[in-house]
Amino acid sequence: MNKSKWMYPIITLISSIIALFLSLVLYIYWYLEVSEGLRAVIKRFNIDAKQALEPQTWVVIMVLSILVGFILICIFMIFVYNQKIMQLYRLQNNFINNFTHELKTPVTSLKLYLETFVKYELPRSDQLKYIDFMIQDAERLSDNVSQILNLARIESSAYSSEKAIIELVTATNDFLNENGHLFAESEITVENQDNSDFMFNINLPLYEMFLMNIITNAITYNDSDKPKIDIVFQRQKNNIHIRFLDNGIGIEKSELKKIFRKFYQVGTSDDMSAKGSGLGLYVAENIAKIYSGKLKVESKGKGKGSQFTLILPCDPILNQRTQSD
Repeated sequence: MNKSKWMYPIITLISSIIALFLSLVLYIYWYLEVSEGLRAVIKRFNIDAKQALEPQTWVVIMVLSILVGFILICIFMIFVYNQKIMQLYRLQNNFINNFTHELKTPVTSLKLYLETFVKYELPRSDQLKYIDFMIQDAERLSDNVSQILNLARIESSAYSSEKAIIELVTATNDFLNENGHLFAESEITVENQDNSDFMFNINLPLYEMFLMNIITNAITYNDSDKPKIDIVFQRQKNNIHIRFLDNGIGIEKSELKKIFRKFYQVGTSDDMSAKGSGLGLYVAENIAKIYSGKLKVESKGKGKGSQFTLILPCDPILNQRTQSD
């Protein structure tokens, strides 16, 4: 973002505070000067100064100070709110630009393949190859549209009532097998450290959406020849921990608290080379919250990979049932 764009509101805020503070100082100075004049009059006519002046002076100064302090707090709150609105506007604008690209790219690709089919007589092998590319573009387009359509339901926790008891390790392996064509160029392993069942009452499509967002994020932000993701299941105390360790580009410490924000993308808001829509991790975190869970991230810095950890509370009844089986 251009430095001058955020300097103007800061300068305005500082100027307003200084002007208000000077006004208070000048008013108090003027009031004290007037009080001195009143004291001279009181002394001349032998009026009781305590009854006429002194108590009121400090009461007025105190009330003025409280009012000015309240005004300053209000100005600061308005400034912070305005800055947040501006930041949200920038993020939304960046999201629209990037998401439009995400939608336009597969549509353009599909159009190109269809025009090729119309203009040329292609061998069956070439037809199948292009059809496979078209299916991939259609799936990409469908995923982008589904992400937007599901966002409102996730934010309103509409999925929370649609649950089923599933074994998370099995569900994860099934998801990877069913979507293997999407991760063909990546190496993904699943490890059950406790060698036990991880039963949880959850909406299966929602859990698969979580997996898709986390895994896609790890692959997208990865510059290595072959992206690697280790999914580790472990039970710690009364929680289920699912760790996703990747060999991606890593995350700077200053970015760790920002990446779960809606529309946020790593890099500057004016960087048109930013990847994705800025919704994947936001959606993933909200899915965790629906089931009273947490999504945490750790990284040692740029080029050192990342670790996302989903923490879900264990259900005591399911846990006892699993142990008895």
